[in-house]
Amino acid sequence: MINKTWTVWSVLGAVLLSSMALMGCGTGDDADTTDAESDELVIYTGRSQALVEPLVEMYREQTDREVRVRYGSDAQLLAALAEEGDQSPADVFWANTTGALGNAAEEGRLTDLPDDLLGMADYFVPSNAQWTPVTARFRVLAYNTDRVDPEDLPSSVLDLPAQSNLEGRFGWTPAYSSFQDFVTALRVVEDSASAATWLADVEANLDPNSYTSNTPLVEALAAEEIDAGLTNHYYVLRKRYGDAKVDDESTIDPEAPIAIHRFADGDVGNLALVTGAGVLQTSTAPEAGHDFLRFLLNTDAQTFAAETVNEYPVVNGIDVPSYMLPVDEALQTSPEFDLEQLRNIDGTLDLLRNQGLL
Repeated sequence: MINKTWTVWSVLGAVLLSSMALMGCGTGDDADTTDAESDELVIYTGRSQALVEPLVEMYREQTDREVRVRYGSDAQLLAALAEEGDQSPADVFWANTTGALGNAAEEGRLTDLPDDLLGMADYFVPSNAQWTPVTARFRVLAYNTDRVDPEDLPSSVLDLPAQSNLEGRFGWTPAYSSFQDFVTALRVVEDSASAATWLADVEANLDPNSYTSNTPLVEALAAEEIDAGLTNHYYVLRKRYGDAKVDDESTIDPEAPIAIHRFADGDVGNLALVTGAGVLQTSTAPEAGHDFLRFLLNTDAQTFAAETVNEYPVVNGIDVPSYMLPVDEALQTSPEFDLEQLRNIDGTLDLLRNQGLL
């Protein structure tokens, strides 16, 4: 189950951990130079450069530590880690999806995190204690307000195939990771047969338009090329209000006739998708890796995620912009779901291929 409540960890445990770390450092001639941490922190991240660079620069300024970042998709970086093996220079894996983190943990690539670090996040803390959540996004149905009456939209994503008014006017992103995460959750919550039936019914009844990613889908929605589409919440907010990922300000339109429809609370169509990070077994700077994860969960970084990226914080007490659904209300929309099950992506890819969607 997703941990949506305050996670309480022992203060004494944190103190003992700190004491042990100090005892192990050594001083002068007693220090074992072979155990010294690397001066450089190497981060492999599936997150976009526009999001990562400002936070990394903030961390550099606060710590005066050299940081090197390798960018790529989660799948590309997992493949790189497998190829590099024990020789990988990576210290931190900062992923765009929990499925990728689950795969890294399953393959034995992540270390256990200290309790004080795991205790920093209040929502979506994983059961395996090998990575920490960093931000959350929510699946939604976006629609064109000039063409669709929200009262006509369904209370469950499972009822979308019956929306005859959306025939030929519906958009989705079968090749995109967040859509695949949704289908994986659908396979888990329902079953693979039900997921296959849903996909087939959407194709047969709605004749959907497929997009490579969420940005062109939302642009098509604003241009009235389609009337509704499944996406992540922040793509709609990005179009209306902008965020750190928008390179061309001309794409921002505060008057764009688009809005977010959320299904009934607990519906799989409102699934929370979590980004997260862990420290790798290959790390030569594990304490620096832990320090960087703590930084990602501090007030400055979490506020940046909310105010600049329009993603949801995973730490209590962080305000979100007024145009975002309050954190507590957003949390209530998502189903209770063990996000580590999103690592079961292979069955989803097979299903999408069998349906001719990949």
